[in-house]
Amino acid sequence: MIIVSDTSPITNLIQIGKLELLRQLYQRIIIPPAVYAELAFLEHQKSLLEKEDWIEPNEIYDQTLLPALLLRVDRGEAEAIALAIELKADLILMDEQTGRSVAEEFGLKITGILGVLVQAKQIGLIPEVKFFMEKMRNEASFRIHPQLFEDILKMVGEK
Repeated sequence: MIIVSDTSPITNLIQIGKLELLRQLYQRIIIPPAVYAELAFLEHQKSLLEKEDWIEPNEIYDQTLLPALLLRVDRGEAEAIALAIELKADLILMDEQTGRSVAEEFGLKITGILGVLVQAKQIGLIPEVKFFMEKMRNEASFRIHPQLFEDILKMVGEK
Protein backbone atom coordinates (compact mmCIF):
# COMPACT_ATOMS: atom_id res chain seq x y z
CA MET A 1 0.00 0.00 0.00
CA ILE A 2 1.36 3.42 -0.95
CA ILE A 3 0.50 6.24 1.46
CA VAL A 4 1.65 9.83 0.88
CA SER A 5 1.31 12.43 3.63
CA ASP A 6 1.16 16.17 3.90
CA THR A 7 2.65 17.84 6.97
CA SER A 8 -0.42 18.37 9.15
CA PRO A 9 -1.36 14.74 9.97
CA ILE A 10 2.22 13.99 11.02
CA THR A 11 2.78 17.13 13.10
CA ASN A 12 -0.56 16.86 14.86
CA LEU A 13 0.00 13.21 15.74
CA ILE A 14 3.46 14.12 17.06
CA GLN A 15 1.91 16.84 19.23
CA ILE A 16 -0.59 14.45 20.81
CA GLY A 17 1.97 11.66 21.21
CA LYS A 18 0.36 9.27 18.73
CA LEU A 19 2.62 9.28 15.66
CA GLU A 20 2.91 5.50 15.91
CA LEU A 21 -0.71 5.21 14.75
CA LEU A 22 0.47 5.94 11.21
CA ARG A 23 3.00 3.11 11.35
CA GLN A 24 0.47 0.76 12.92
CA LEU A 25 -2.19 1.55 10.32
CA TYR A 26 -0.08 1.92 7.17
CA GLN A 27 3.41 0.50 7.92
CA ARG A 28 5.11 3.12 5.72
CA ILE A 29 4.45 6.80 4.95
CA ILE A 30 6.03 8.59 1.99
CA ILE A 31 6.59 12.35 2.12
CA PRO A 32 7.76 14.80 -0.56
CA PRO A 33 10.74 17.16 -0.04
CA ALA A 34 8.63 20.17 1.02
CA VAL A 35 6.87 18.14 3.71
CA TYR A 36 10.22 16.86 4.96
CA ALA A 37 11.49 20.45 5.11
CA GLU A 38 8.39 21.63 7.00
CA LEU A 39 8.71 18.78 9.48
CA ALA A 40 12.49 19.15 9.87
CA PHE A 41 12.15 22.87 10.62
CA LEU A 42 11.63 21.98 14.31
CA GLU A 43 14.64 20.18 15.77
CA HIS A 44 12.63 17.61 17.77
CA GLN A 45 10.68 16.68 14.64
CA LYS A 46 13.87 16.49 12.57
CA SER A 47 15.45 14.05 15.02
CA LEU A 48 12.23 12.04 15.04
CA LEU A 49 12.27 11.84 11.22
CA GLU A 50 15.86 10.65 11.30
CA LYS A 51 14.95 7.95 13.81
CA GLU A 52 11.68 6.76 12.24
CA ASP A 53 12.73 4.95 9.08
CA TRP A 54 9.14 4.11 8.14
CA ILE A 55 8.59 7.78 7.19
CA GLU A 56 10.35 7.93 3.84
CA PRO A 57 11.24 11.13 1.97
CA ASN A 58 10.78 10.70 -1.77
CA GLU A 59 11.64 13.01 -4.67
CA ILE A 60 9.06 14.07 -7.23
CA TYR A 61 10.43 13.21 -10.66
CA ASP A 62 7.57 14.55 -12.79
CA GLN A 63 7.41 18.26 -11.94
CA THR A 64 4.89 19.20 -14.65
CA LEU A 65 1.89 19.50 -12.31
CA LEU A 66 3.62 21.56 -9.62
CA PRO A 67 3.27 25.05 -11.13
CA ALA A 68 -0.51 24.68 -11.52
CA LEU A 69 -0.89 23.14 -8.06
CA LEU A 70 1.17 25.93 -6.47
CA LEU A 71 -1.38 28.46 -7.74
CA ARG A 72 -4.00 26.76 -5.57
CA VAL A 73 -2.30 25.27 -2.50
CA ASP A 74 0.90 25.63 -0.48
CA ARG A 75 4.12 23.86 -1.49
CA GLY A 76 3.73 20.94 0.94
CA GLU A 77 0.22 20.16 -0.26
CA ALA A 78 1.19 20.66 -3.92
CA GLU A 79 4.14 18.28 -3.63
CA ALA A 80 2.10 15.72 -1.67
CA ILE A 81 -0.59 15.75 -4.37
CA ALA A 82 1.95 15.56 -7.20
CA LEU A 83 3.82 12.72 -5.49
CA ALA A 84 0.60 10.81 -4.77
CA ILE A 85 -0.36 11.07 -8.44
CA GLU A 86 3.13 10.07 -9.60
CA LEU A 87 3.30 7.04 -7.29
CA LYS A 88 -0.36 6.11 -7.89
CA ALA A 89 -0.83 6.24 -4.12
CA ASP A 90 -3.61 4.29 -2.48
CA LEU A 91 -4.20 7.14 -0.03
CA ILE A 92 -3.10 10.69 0.69
CA LEU A 93 -3.14 12.05 4.24
CA MET A 94 -4.18 15.71 4.24
CA ASP A 95 -6.22 17.92 6.55
CA GLU A 96 -6.55 21.30 4.83
CA GLN A 97 -9.85 21.64 2.97
CA THR A 98 -8.47 23.39 -0.10
CA GLY A 99 -5.78 20.75 -0.54
CA ARG A 100 -8.33 17.98 -0.07
CA SER A 101 -10.58 19.52 -2.73
CA VAL A 102 -7.70 19.74 -5.20
CA ALA A 103 -6.63 16.15 -4.43
CA GLU A 104 -10.22 14.98 -5.03
CA GLU A 105 -10.16 16.63 -8.47
CA PHE A 106 -7.32 14.27 -9.35
CA GLY A 107 -9.24 11.25 -8.09
CA LEU A 108 -7.04 10.69 -5.05
CA LYS A 109 -8.43 8.88 -2.03
CA ILE A 110 -7.99 11.15 1.00
CA THR A 111 -8.17 10.93 4.74
CA GLY A 112 -7.03 13.30 7.44
CA ILE A 113 -6.04 13.03 11.04
CA LEU A 114 -9.66 12.58 12.15
CA GLY A 115 -10.04 9.68 9.73
CA VAL A 116 -6.84 8.19 11.12
CA LEU A 117 -8.24 8.40 14.66
CA VAL A 118 -11.54 6.80 13.60
CA GLN A 119 -9.74 3.97 11.84
CA ALA A 120 -7.42 3.49 14.84
CA LYS A 121 -10.40 3.13 17.16
CA GLN A 122 -12.21 0.77 14.80
CA ILE A 123 -9.32 -1.68 14.86
CA GLY A 124 -8.61 -1.28 18.58
CA LEU A 125 -5.43 0.82 18.53
CA ILE A 126 -7.00 3.52 20.71
CA PRO A 127 -9.87 3.15 23.19
CA GLU A 128 -11.68 6.35 22.21
CA VAL A 129 -11.55 9.15 19.66
CA LYS A 130 -13.01 11.95 21.82
CA PHE A 131 -9.97 12.15 24.11
CA PHE A 132 -7.59 12.59 21.17
CA MET A 133 -9.82 15.07 19.33
CA GLU A 134 -9.99 17.18 22.49
CA LYS A 135 -6.24 16.86 22.95
CA MET A 136 -5.67 18.02 19.36
CA ARG A 137 -7.97 20.99 19.88
CA ASN A 138 -6.41 21.96 23.20
CA GLU A 139 -2.73 21.10 22.71
CA ALA A 140 -2.20 21.32 18.97
CA SER A 141 -4.71 24.13 18.24
CA PHE A 142 -6.34 21.88 15.64
CA ARG A 143 -9.67 23.32 14.56
CA ILE A 144 -12.59 20.91 14.43
CA HIS A 145 -16.03 22.24 13.53
CA PRO A 146 -18.41 21.45 16.43
CA GLN A 147 -20.81 19.59 14.12
CA LEU A 148 -17.99 17.46 12.73
CA PHE A 149 -16.83 16.73 16.28
CA GLU A 150 -20.33 15.49 17.17
CA ASP A 151 -20.72 13.54 13.91
CA ILE A 152 -17.47 11.68 14.50
CA LEU A 153 -18.45 10.81 18.06
CA LYS A 154 -21.74 9.40 16.78
CA MET A 155 -19.95 7.48 14.02
CA VAL A 156 -17.69 5.72 16.54
CA GLY A 157 -20.42 5.23 19.14
CA GLU A 158 -19.03 7.58 21.74
CA LYS A 159 -22.07 9.78 22.20
